[in-house]
Amino acid sequence: MIAALIDKLSELAVKANFGQVLGKIFRCRGLAVTALLLVLAISAVRIGLSPVEGGKNAREVEVCIPPNATCSQAAKILKQKELLRSERAFRIYARFKGLDNQIKAGEYVLNSGMTVPELLGALVEGRVAVKAFTVPEGFTTAQVAELLVSMGLADMDEFWQAVAFGDFPYCFLPGGLPGEKRLEGYLFPDTYRVRPGASEKEILDMMLARFAREMEELDYPALAAARGLTLHEAVTIASLVEREARLDEERPLIAGVIYNRLKISMPLQVDATVQYALGTAKPVLYYRDLEVDSPYNTYRISGLPPGPIAMPGQASLLAAVHPAPTDCLYYVAKPDGSHAFAQTLEEHVKNKELYLK
Repeated sequence: MIAALIDKLSELAVKANFGQVLGKIFRCRGLAVTALLLVLAISAVRIGLSPVEGGKNAREVEVCIPPNATCSQAAKILKQKELLRSERAFRIYARFKGLDNQIKAGEYVLNSGMTVPELLGALVEGRVAVKAFTVPEGFTTAQVAELLVSMGLADMDEFWQAVAFGDFPYCFLPGGLPGEKRLEGYLFPDTYRVRPGASEKEILDMMLARFAREMEELDYPALAAARGLTLHEAVTIASLVEREARLDEERPLIAGVIYNRLKISMPLQVDATVQYALGTAKPVLYYRDLEVDSPYNTYRISGLPPGPIAMPGQASLLAAVHPAPTDCLYYVAKPDGSHAFAQTLEEHVKNKELYLK
């Protein structure tokens, strides 16, 4: 009898606000005498079902529910992880909803701002933990590999096998590039959430699909064609801009310098391409570095390198197809990350003397 009454109060507390519950109580014949006690009971149930924390104080907590765990065991684990106000409230609610025998084992990432219904829903649906990883703008494929391996999301050998030989149904992927360069520039920089056990190919496909959506949203192939470029050429320019620029407002200017040099068949001489050819982002390049024999060394080749040298973000992608009109052919980085632009070699030399000390 008492258990049934508590179950009914749990239902009312979940489905109705405090005033509605009171109204229901006082409309029920025979409960008027115990109204105060019932109000207190309802309040206790509601508090028990509410989140432990809320707003900015909410935190993510990793929780492991072992195989064949009972509802009571799950409640105890959640209480130990400081995700519940009351184990009893969790058990009562789960029994009332008929879900106390449907909790699934697994590793979860739950939040202290979740209510009992939300926590129970996650455990019943088996929304097992996902790991989030973020690929910053300007990362290379090699850096993506290192990130995923460091987080336990990929095996290095399997990752490169997927890069080189994975079957990815995207028409924008270029042909003819060596396997390890095949996806460079096309793994869109963003934050991704991955389920446990996802293969390296599945993770790469997720990132390529994100790039495909970006291309569609920007209508990028058409924007590239309007500049007389293939999509691959536009993404390559965008990657140069991404690695050279620090300020968003300078990205179109740097793209403008690249276009100006391409127009007169002047070597691009982009330091970032030398770093890419060397396989390391050296803070200082020496003259011997500029002699590295690589099709990506734009001090030695004419025109664009064979492909992107990094993963460009949206700002750089747009700058590559919307370069700023400029007469400048040179730029040099200042200590604060901005650049000094110049039209002539004489101006450029002065800027280098001024800022490269």
